[in-house]
Amino acid sequence: MATKADELAAVPAASLAGSRDFLGHPPGLVFVAGTELWERISFHGMQALLVLYMVEQLLLPGHVERIAGFEEFRAVIEGVTGHLSPQALASQIFGLYVGLVYLTPVFGGLLGDRVLGRRRAVALGALLMTAGHFCMGFERLFLLALLLLIVGAGTLRGNLISQLGGLYGKDDQRRDTGFQIYYSLLNTGAFVAPLITGTLAQAYGWHYGFGFAGVGMLAGLVIYLSGGRLLPPDAARGARAARTRLGAADRRVVLTMVLILPVLTLFWIAQSQIWNTYNLWARDHVDLMIAGWRMPVPWLQAVDSLGVVVMVPLVLRLWRWQAARSIEPDDLGKLAIGCLLFGMAMVWLAGGQWVGGGSGKVPLAWVLAYHFGSAIGYLYFAPIAVALISRCAPASVNAMMIGVYYLAMFAGSIISGRLGGLYERLSSADFWLLHAAIVGAACPLILLLAPRLRRELRLGRA
Repeated sequence: MATKADELAAVPAASLAGSRDFLGHPPGLVFVAGTELWERISFHGMQALLVLYMVEQLLLPGHVERIAGFEEFRAVIEGVTGHLSPQALASQIFGLYVGLVYLTPVFGGLLGDRVLGRRRAVALGALLMTAGHFCMGFERLFLLALLLLIVGAGTLRGNLISQLGGLYGKDDQRRDTGFQIYYSLLNTGAFVAPLITGTLAQAYGWHYGFGFAGVGMLAGLVIYLSGGRLLPPDAARGARAARTRLGAADRRVVLTMVLILPVLTLFWIAQSQIWNTYNLWARDHVDLMIAGWRMPVPWLQAVDSLGVVVMVPLVLRLWRWQAARSIEPDDLGKLAIGCLLFGMAMVWLAGGQWVGGGSGKVPLAWVLAYHFGSAIGYLYFAPIAVALISRCAPASVNAMMIGVYYLAMFAGSIISGRLGGLYERLSSADFWLLHAAIVGAACPLILLLAPRLRRELRLGRA
């Protein structure tokens, strides 16, 4: 029997608060999306600096000795990989960090559902991330900072987006638009953050950039707490939800989704490298001078997010045009196209080695073209993969399967960190062609498997 808390949890927060809507949406959207905006500003601001900071300062003699516990930490990593140069070690650490950030929301969601409640879990996650960012200001606390950020991100992300869904009734037609607003602010944060932290790091030092990230996460926490009465209430913890046993057909769907994860991982290997070793490549090979002023390397991460924002309406318009003529690809077709386009963009990046001219540097325009081109491939793949899993996964394990999908991102980040060690041993062209081959290989694999996948996932196209 449902408890009173369970009944309240099923009511949209706007109804409970009796508050006026915000632009036709529940007022809690302002606080959930505003929190996510600042979380992404803090996360992407720090991420844009991390590899450069490790390579150019932290892992150099005179600094690396100060990091508490680093000798043992390095011994564990090199016990698996063999000896690593500072650059290769930085890439490996970055890959582990980002990979674990994508893994921990699975456990963070369980913590919110079963132990703390989602509101307390989000607040705890924000506090841990704030502490982690400020610990980045002290070399000795580097490993503690990463641990706090990983656990904090998992606790916050595992619970915040579920509260967004709770703002709307099950059949509320505003739900899709609400999620679009949410993701628009997410991408806005990812665009703005590297501009600010990159400028601060170049002008004043690394720790100013990390400090801003901490202030940003603290701002997100204040926004979240100030909107508490407008957020969905937590269900009673410990109450056992009715469980539906999976039938044979549903078990086949789940098994199929698990088996295609290695193919989906191929995309995330290439994409994760753009957050990782790409910053070092840009520092070494791209002409960043503009009228005597040197553009901060992290700004290119902002351009990467901007490319996605700019290309969204164009891609959606193309899909509508194709749908009107009954030629729009299905989800599997879009995944294959996305991998092909992203692979072509990586080939374009590799081609920069031969267009440097007398300076030997890749023109900035060439790199900007890459970001806007790869954004199209990203839009064909990343949101479609999530939508496919959400649509096909059985209702009783739908949320769990979304978490399982993130294992592809976890694996992609870990592998990209390992491949980052090849940057010093390969030419830049060969390095990016390797990644082009990896993501490009996913295209024929998806097309080859598509007929079987459509049957197993019950997509309705033979």
